[in-house]
Amino acid sequence: MSMNSFGHLFRVTTWGESHGPALGATVDGCPPGVPVAEEDLQVWLDKRKPGQNKFTTQRREPDQVKILSGVFEGKSTGTPIQLMIENTDQRSKDYGDIVEKFRPGHADITYWQKYGIRDYRGGGRSSARETAARVAAGGVARNALQALVPGIQIKGYMTQIGPHKINRDNFDWDQIDQNPFWTPDAAAAADWAEYLDQLRKDGNSVGAVVEVVARGVPAGLGAPVYGKLDTDLAAAMMSINAVKGVEIGEGMDAAALTGVENSDEIFMGNDGKPVFSSNHAGGILGGISTGQDVVVRFAVKPTSSILTTRKTITKSGEPTEIITKGRHDPCVGIRAVPVGEAMMACVILDHLLLNRGQVGEELPGKIG
Repeated sequence: MSMNSFGHLFRVTTWGESHGPALGATVDGCPPGVPVAEEDLQVWLDKRKPGQNKFTTQRREPDQVKILSGVFEGKSTGTPIQLMIENTDQRSKDYGDIVEKFRPGHADITYWQKYGIRDYRGGGRSSARETAARVAAGGVARNALQALVPGIQIKGYMTQIGPHKINRDNFDWDQIDQNPFWTPDAAAAADWAEYLDQLRKDGNSVGAVVEVVARGVPAGLGAPVYGKLDTDLAAAMMSINAVKGVEIGEGMDAAALTGVENSDEIFMGNDGKPVFSSNHAGGILGGISTGQDVVVRFAVKPTSSILTTRKTITKSGEPTEIITKGRHDPCVGIRAVPVGEAMMACVILDHLLLNRGQVGEELPGKIG
């Protein structure tokens, strides 16, 4: 039974391990004629790659993507696109101490319980390094979206690190690419730098919240009841390493609102299209996109690999202690931002293709 693929018509299968020779993705279902070049995908991989600042793992990987198939003369052919990223800076010796031990918070123990074998070198398949392949596949999805829905934009950013949240009054889209935390609040970025630097020196880690917004998404994507757009978005975000919770729109906070407060009132715009007074629904109603911004938020747990002694057991069941050596992110949420963007792109494209297959290129519903 294989569970390494996601998507329906636009389908992505990732492969490879953290300390293997390479990892990558097979992208199937990309429409033909979409401009695709390695440099297009590299932009997004450069955003995710490790070692860019002191707040991320110091593993040095160039994350250079190679297109092995499915592209001819700069355009997709409609056949599977094979993407490969070589691993060049593995230090498997850093994991020699955990051959017989299970790291608390990691998938070590569950992989052992399920398969009876595990790749202890950086977690193997359970490593967040797998997400590099998703980001490469997401680059293909972005190019296809631009070809089919020009103007669509997907942007992710951090809204919280540990207990520290951004001030939404300071929200500035232009700030997102100007700091190491991909946050729209410049003041928060300065505070977070000091906070995370101390955690890093203490050999500790912290969690975060990442928000991803897709602008320009056409109304009508998604289908009842088990093909909802938000169902697939939630599953996509939840599949990212270390993610423990997903929200759409108002999310959990909707439980504290009244019906009057939560309802997004509808009006007719001057362009003959409906407009909404607010977006508590996160751009999705009944599993179908409204034409508003699609807003997804996910929580990332603290990095489990820390330089603080933790109690655990060995494979034989003996009690012991462990310190996880190696080069690890003090806040893995930072590099989860481009991963969330990639998953949003893949899901939106998949549902766009599904919608075209069911109702055609033009949505049948007319208002006004």
